Amino acid sequence: MPDITAQTDSSAAPDTGATKPLLEIADLAVSFDNAVGARIQAVDGAYLSIYPRQTLAVVGESGCGKSVTAMSILQLNPSPPARYDRGSILFEGRDLLSLSEPEMRQIRGSDIAMIFQEPMTSLNPVYTIGDQIMEAILLHQEVSKSEARKIALDALKDVGIPEPERRIDQYPHQFSGGMRQRVMIAMALACQPKLLLADEPSTALDVTIQAQILELIDRLKVERDMAIMLITHDLGVVAENADVVCVMYAGRVVEYANVFELFEEPIHPYTRGLFNSIPKLGEMRDRLITISDVVNSPEEFQKLDAGIVPWWPGHEPPPDMAVSPGGDVHVLHEIKPNHWIGCWRTETLEGHRSRRPDLAFYKTEADVEMVTYDDGNGTQGGDGDS
Repeated sequence: MPDITAQTDSSAAPDTGATKPLLEIADLAVSFDNAVGARIQAVDGAYLSIYPRQTLAVVGESGCGKSVTAMSILQLNPSPPARYDRGSILFEGRDLLSLSEPEMRQIRGSDIAMIFQEPMTSLNPVYTIGDQIMEAILLHQEVSKSEARKIALDALKDVGIPEPERRIDQYPHQFSGGMRQRVMIAMALACQPKLLLADEPSTALDVTIQAQILELIDRLKVERDMAIMLITHDLGVVAENADVVCVMYAGRVVEYANVFELFEEPIHPYTRGLFNSIPKLGEMRDRLITISDVVNSPEEFQKLDAGIVPWWPGHEPPPDMAVSPGGDVHVLHEIKPNHWIGCWRTETLEGHRSRRPDLAFYKTEADVEMVTYDDGNGTQGGDGDS
């Protein structure tokens, strides 16, 4: 299992002045038309919250609903085939799902920005990178074209692109993968957003460039008082960069806690399966433990108190279910203070309603320095390498 340790002291957390979340997602459900048959439920009742200057990591395997959740914040899922079935997305108290397309255009790229997974497919190959950065600036700020160009140059300098005066007039194919990712970050941050959605921002980059990109994003978060929703598969990245972790599977949140709590005591069998499936140097095994080995074991779902059973699709529900046919069988239960897991909605849990996930938790600088993470390949975290 990954090892992450730190001496945490909540009283030493940074004072951001935040008393309520910047973003709150409650009971979000998103489905897609399948053309034939039933609709595909990509997200089915997701809950999460993000505070200013906080990094929330959303993890889980491909297809679990991470990117659809992020795209829903900006209403970027094409509709049709997408449909928002229920729920709310409150940004500074305003429900984004209730806004019209013109109202959303004022928010996209301004208050909320997004770094997409693959920069080569996100950047237009027939426009210079300067034109593409300036487009967002001219849309959201009342500046002249020359002023917009200066802001774009400053953005390129901020993300560490050398010779920005020359490179601003170049095309995406003239940049390396790491530099294209930096351009995407510059484009996302040009208008000083309050919330950055980073959808696997270091995918397909080598570990050195990956570390530089993640360090850059974290530095800009602190300098600009941003909040970050970080979507990733890499638990090493989570250990080093996240304050709070949201684990998703099949469109549901199955575990939610601060990064130290989650790594030290993962409770849901799926989370334990994620950690146990990581190979480690120096540990001899006949075969690699897979997630299926864990979640297909009935004993893994019998380690909690009576009446509390971790939810898992395909399993037979417990006999004491408290919902009528067609009702939601899943409940996000605060199993101990500030630690939630996805459970079957039994009669026990129906009588003990939990509050929504809401963690104003921040790692301190001392915590970051003391974090160690073994990724199974002899790499120790804590110095920016992941």
